[in-house]
Amino acid sequence: MTLAYDGAAFAGWQVQPQKRTIQGMLEAALKQVTGMQQRITASGRTDAGVHALGQVAGFACDTSLEPAGLRRALNANTPEAIFILDLEEIEEGFHAIRDALRKRYRYVMSDGPEMDVFSRAYCWHQWKRLDVERMDQAARRLLGRHDFVAFQAAGADRLTTERTIFDIGVKREPYMQSGAGQGSKILFEVEADGFLYNMVRNIVGTLMDIGHGRKPVDWISEVLAAGDRKLAGQTAPAYGLFLVKVEYS
Repeated sequence: MTLAYDGAAFAGWQVQPQKRTIQGMLEAALKQVTGMQQRITASGRTDAGVHALGQVAGFACDTSLEPAGLRRALNANTPEAIFILDLEEIEEGFHAIRDALRKRYRYVMSDGPEMDVFSRAYCWHQWKRLDVERMDQAARRLLGRHDFVAFQAAGADRLTTERTIFDIGVKREPYMQSGAGQGSKILFEVEADGFLYNMVRNIVGTLMDIGHGRKPVDWISEVLAAGDRKLAGQTAPAYGLFLVKVEYS
């Protein structure tokens, strides 16, 4: 299944005792529709507050329902903050995590003396205007294969901290700001073969220091080379992060 969800309403993807999670809601819906208690595995376990535009998840299910009918039934039994965009039958052995080749994330920011109150749960606002060109220049220094340990949060054991970034950039886009006329959003997008824990949010926090002029553009290269999380910027809030898409073979 490919699905979208508003992460503000949940304690993240993964099932947790006494907490409302996306995985928990989907598995409950699957049991309600098919009578089967099955584990649903996503391409990545998004944290509390993180959103998805194109999360991919897989599960095994023995049902007489066709994919289109199963999709409708599942959507009818999940909260409105979760919506299954597509559901298809795939060959046995598919694994949403292991088979993923690329993932793309977007982080949304805004800046300036006016704030859109209706987007505050989906956008990190900075009261001082940011230098987007400097942020973009710095971000592009991360292209290619590197050891991104400096941007990994503690608490996640990985076999390797090397990842390949295929595309990365920061741009400003206009939009109609609620109650304040024309405004703009700042979009940071990155596509890679995988991500470390909080890697995107830590990169964004580092770029924020550069956008504010507190650090030079080349500083991000120094942080990357040093491999020390303490040298990087703060961890950006979860509510501005969106999983855009996941690519498979």
